[in-house]
Amino acid sequence: MLRNIVAAGSVALTVLLGAPAAQATAAPTAEQQLDWVVDASARIPLPDNEIREHIATVLLTAAGGPAGVNAALSRLGRLELDKIVEAQPDRAEAVVRAPADVFLLSVHVDASGLIDGLHAVPDDPPPTSWQQLDGELSGLGARVSFAAAEIGPGGRCRVVHGVHENEQRPLGSAFKLYVLGALGEAVAEHKASWSEQLAIRDDWKSLPSGDLQNEPAGTKLTLAEYADKMISISDNTAADHLIHRLGRDAVQRQLYLFGNQRPEASIPFLTTKALFELKATQYPARADAYLALPRWARPAALAGLERLPRTGLAAWQQPEKIDQLEWFGSPTDMCRAFSGLQKENQPEIDHALSINDGALAMDKSKFPKVWFKGGSEPGVVTLNYLARTADGRTLVASVMVSDPAKPLEENHVAGWGIAIVKGAFQMMAG
Repeated sequence: MLRNIVAAGSVALTVLLGAPAAQATAAPTAEQQLDWVVDASARIPLPDNEIREHIATVLLTAAGGPAGVNAALSRLGRLELDKIVEAQPDRAEAVVRAPADVFLLSVHVDASGLIDGLHAVPDDPPPTSWQQLDGELSGLGARVSFAAAEIGPGGRCRVVHGVHENEQRPLGSAFKLYVLGALGEAVAEHKASWSEQLAIRDDWKSLPSGDLQNEPAGTKLTLAEYADKMISISDNTAADHLIHRLGRDAVQRQLYLFGNQRPEASIPFLTTKALFELKATQYPARADAYLALPRWARPAALAGLERLPRTGLAAWQQPEKIDQLEWFGSPTDMCRAFSGLQKENQPEIDHALSINDGALAMDKSKFPKVWFKGGSEPGVVTLNYLARTADGRTLVASVMVSDPAKPLEENHVAGWGIAIVKGAFQMMAG
């Protein structure tokens, strides 16, 4: 849960990193591994040894072993490569055709060339009018908020088209934009530095998405590296380490600095570990007991939850108090958060937000810069993008879908949500 939404699709494999493979030959590139996925899709079931030669160990664990990988690829069906969209040494994206649909297939590899990220979302056509866009939004789920906006002079967000654009929804991992902003603020105030080394602590570890929970305590990363992982692969342990390093008060302050319309709804600010403890064990008794506490008593309760061992936690499949236990914001709040991050004007922020384009795959000659942060848990999907046009305009699009009664069809929501954002950017760019 709380995973990067582009990991949700027909192949729902959480982005995790595995141990380096011991090999003397050059590590495979992401494009080579993408070619292997396409070829392998015609030979299901694959033998265990072949899967282990291509998939990182902890990703295998997350998928349920070789059988889980075979099942995920089988759901996609036999693939045919249409065109390569992006090819970098560590990541590649391509449009592929399956028997029932067309997908944008993305592969990420670790330093040893093993696949540590694999996701597919439908490559749906973008809407070409606001009326068509509204119709597609109405089919996404029970509750939808949307905004297409432009950040103008002084950082003001001007909504070009909106649907319940000021209605706050649960954010999922999009809350990490506020953590990133608090880090940038701390650097600007000389209370932290991007090059500062921070050691991983067992008592600050969370659960996937991400990979840092697998690193031994004492492993040191710079704050910039924590930020990169928190945003690009939605690493929950990275987010929690930054919250602890900066302090809960500093992150809560960022809600106000970035103009969140209802900051009190997200205070006290949850760590991902605390959220897992509230929803993944002793539910609903523990969650009800926490919500019964007065606001002033909740920070101490969260500190107690964060000290509990991670053993015994299990994923949940149905929405669990998504309107009470989450982080909250509206599409216009997300625009103001992006605007605030842009105003902080720090290269490390730009780098973290630019690593993963959220499967948007826009024409780089027209949209040379894309920022992305999404989030999900059962009943929650959010997609939030900033795009810089070739003529220097800054556009933002945010899609938020939630249903407190039943889980969303994430494959459908992600595919159409990405298409909606593409259409919004194309229409705004004119």
